[in-house]
Amino acid sequence: MMTLHVSPPDAAKELLRRRSIRKSLTEFARLCGFEPARHHALLINALEAVERGELRRLAVFMPPGSAKSTYASKLFPPWLMQRQPQANILAASHTTELAEKWGRWVRNIVNEHSIELGVSPSPDSQAAGRWSLTSGAEYYAAGVGTGIAGFRAKFGLIDDPIRSRQDADSELIRDRIWDWYINDFRTRLVPGAAEILIQTRWHEDDLAGRALNHSNWHVVSLPAIAEENDQLGRTVGEPLWDDDAYGYGEQLQELRANTPARTWSALYQQRPAPEEGDYFKTEWLKPYEKAPALDTLRVYGGSDYAVTADGGDWTCHAVVGIDPEGRMYLLDLWRKQTASDEWIEAFCDLVKQWKPVGWAEEQGQIRSGVGPFLDKRQRERKAYVFRDQFPTRGDKAVRAQSIRGRMALEGLYVPINATWYADLRSELLSFPAGKHDDQVDALGLVGQLLDRMMKGKKPVAEGPKPKLDWFEKAEDDSTNWKTA
Repeated sequence: MMTLHVSPPDAAKELLRRRSIRKSLTEFARLCGFEPARHHALLINALEAVERGELRRLAVFMPPGSAKSTYASKLFPPWLMQRQPQANILAASHTTELAEKWGRWVRNIVNEHSIELGVSPSPDSQAAGRWSLTSGAEYYAAGVGTGIAGFRAKFGLIDDPIRSRQDADSELIRDRIWDWYINDFRTRLVPGAAEILIQTRWHEDDLAGRALNHSNWHVVSLPAIAEENDQLGRTVGEPLWDDDAYGYGEQLQELRANTPARTWSALYQQRPAPEEGDYFKTEWLKPYEKAPALDTLRVYGGSDYAVTADGGDWTCHAVVGIDPEGRMYLLDLWRKQTASDEWIEAFCDLVKQWKPVGWAEEQGQIRSGVGPFLDKRQRERKAYVFRDQFPTRGDKAVRAQSIRGRMALEGLYVPINATWYADLRSELLSFPAGKHDDQVDALGLVGQLLDRMMKGKKPVAEGPKPKLDWFEKAEDDSTNWKTA
């Protein structure tokens, strides 16, 4: 048998490498062939804080395909087991089959990198769903809803507790998942144990929605397309994972154009909207792909202005067309958290494009100082429209009553393929309890304006040409009033 001799410098280098791997989840990920992107680095920092005992409850919400499970369910458990070689891990997923798949992957990577990790798998406990180390640590994989009595864990991990949209929409299944979480999963954790919940959001009342209302959690929530106050520091509109050659950011832009609004808002933006709104109803939003001809519509606009760029508010411009039957078509929507000079230019662009007969705005916002500049830019750009100012009265729900009543009777026809539709739907169905209401405010102003205005006109049908008038010249220069 040949003995491998390692020189002292090489031995010292190898020792430092192993120490680095055991200390850093990032280095362990690289050992396993993964290079963390910036959102993975954020997740890794949170997972390492869980291991150190600084976080007791960590909730991770990221869109499908973002590799959150790779780092949290595959790489973290084996790295954790060498850091705490006597701590049991309870790992659950929506089915036992998926949970055991994670368990098999974790077991195999422990076997493959046992030298670097400094741990040894127990030869008499190697089942995919339940296995242990010689140090005493045990890994138990369980499906959500299955019995797990007789096992106690210091770390509890739930990854993808919901199997499908059908399950997410079932109150019965949501109740069953919650009952299992409270009565089975949490009772299997030792005092002071840590919990990690990893999922995409499906429903406002899913496991994450209930858990966040039940306990205090540290939340890492990264939408597919960045919104304000992004945890990664992305600019609004910037896609997730667009900093390497994987192509995920490009894929997200394609999915955004083809994914139903409810699915996009929940699974991709981690912002599930109610299935049925309290103030606005789902059935009032009627889809269209192509609006009626512009010459058959009377077009109106409304704006909810944000006077300051850094005040956390959004400016929203809404353009609505009314057809001859009184149906409302949402023709365009502009929404951004920006300074007044930019939204004024956007306002002028919309006026020149749609040529509305009236535009609604609030008195107080214009009197805050931007009115003269807006007037000036309208004249310079020849963006002519009468701006009708409405006093701020009552609360937001009262001000939106007019547009709400019209939507209840005739609906609001919306371009479901527009990139902004998912955010609009989410805000409408969450109103008045949602985080934002600027789009509702803009539409509410349009509703108040419509109370004073008219619907569109039907196109004039072409009929037979009228008979020759005495004051007109005939095509053959025959008799007219001069020669009669």
